[in-house]
Amino acid sequence: MSIRKMNFVTTGDGSKTLYNAEIGECYHSTHGAVQESKHVFIKTGLDHYVQKTGASDVAILEVGFGTGLNFLQTADFIRDRSFQVDYVGIEGFPLPLMTIAETGYNDTVDSTVWSSYLNCYEAALQQEMQIHERLRLTIAHTLLMDFQTEKQFDVVYFDAFAAIHQPEMWNDAALAHVAQFVKPGGVFVTYAITGNLKRSMKSLGFSIEKAPGAPGKREMLRATKL
Repeated sequence: MSIRKMNFVTTGDGSKTLYNAEIGECYHSTHGAVQESKHVFIKTGLDHYVQKTGASDVAILEVGFGTGLNFLQTADFIRDRSFQVDYVGIEGFPLPLMTIAETGYNDTVDSTVWSSYLNCYEAALQQEMQIHERLRLTIAHTLLMDFQTEKQFDVVYFDAFAAIHQPEMWNDAALAHVAQFVKPGGVFVTYAITGNLKRSMKSLGFSIEKAPGAPGKREMLRATKL
């Protein structure tokens, strides 16, 4: 995937996203990249899980790590909280460090977290890195169906490109592959909601909720493993 076929787009909340011409889609919502991240993955996913369970140690799996925006918003969310986060992102086509540095996401997080993220990004593609004392990051440089781990996760951020552009990320086999890594009681959140997605997740042993969507989308999916 060539970075020459990507360019930055300013979204509705003033934050930037990348447009991928090969895929034909932006990495985040053009209605607001940061606000989508906070709404879909932090508020409806991580915050919901923590409030429901009272967990103090949370393992997060992200499908589609991309620019790391959701990771950075997670880091910002836990800044004034006491729990530990082990964060694993899956990314088949990692972006160059120089592109990450140009996102402008440093404006949305603590400067020490941003510096540590940039310093650790390339190493995190090879091994687990300690971003700060309560946050670990590993970026699995692999395609989704090749991803394997012995870890089990409390929260899944499913942030693949839309099914119209990447149908292989949303089929029954892909969802089943992800589902095996989710703990009972674990939460799966994504910006999308379709009949096929709901049926697949229900067949995989999840309860299904329609949650309010981020700006530009009426609804989104939250699924909890039974």
